[in-house]
Amino acid sequence: MDGTAHRIVVVGLGDSITAGNPGYDPDPAKQPFEGDDPESQYLYWAAKADPRIDFRNHGVGGEVTEEILARFDQAVAGGCDVLIVQGGINDVYHHRPIEEAARNLERMVRMGKERGYAVVMPDVLPWNKGWPDAEAPIRALNGMIREIGQAEGIAILPFHDTLEDPDRPGRMREDWTPDGNHPNVAGHRRLGELAFALAPALAPPLPAA
Repeated sequence: MDGTAHRIVVVGLGDSITAGNPGYDPDPAKQPFEGDDPESQYLYWAAKADPRIDFRNHGVGGEVTEEILARFDQAVAGGCDVLIVQGGINDVYHHRPIEEAARNLERMVRMGKERGYAVVMPDVLPWNKGWPDAEAPIRALNGMIREIGQAEGIAILPFHDTLEDPDRPGRMREDWTPDGNHPNVAGHRRLGELAFALAPALAPPLPAA
């Protein structure tokens, strides 16, 4: 039996980071403006690394977590094996309370688990254009995301640290971002190959102590 015999359907629900802007958008109507390079998706590179993955990209650029939550049912209408819940940077951008963003993310995690999906959640990327003012709320929100992961028993994908420039904390390395806001193809490749992992999501739950 080859490695592609069992397909794993992965739904990515999120904002422009999931969508792949500005290099790609899953909506064909937006591709003339956002780009049509499928390699500008971390899910593309995750699927290249693991040929079992059959992904569905439900990222929409510019959305805050409340708007992402409103699309939950639409995104998972066909069911999936793994649900990725991603968001939060636009809440920071619009100066919305990060506690509210965390609650919206937590609600989506719980909704996914209630439907029987394995759920994973990336943390929030560094934001070069918003540095230094946005660094503190991003790190605070990422702390809340880690707390959700621990409480809900789900894996948190280390998007922030994977693209953070070690020489410039709080910012992405310049060769991993085209605009200081989003990953480029090289950045998405790092996320898909290094930060994304199915194993924690698909592992059987540990027995109760």
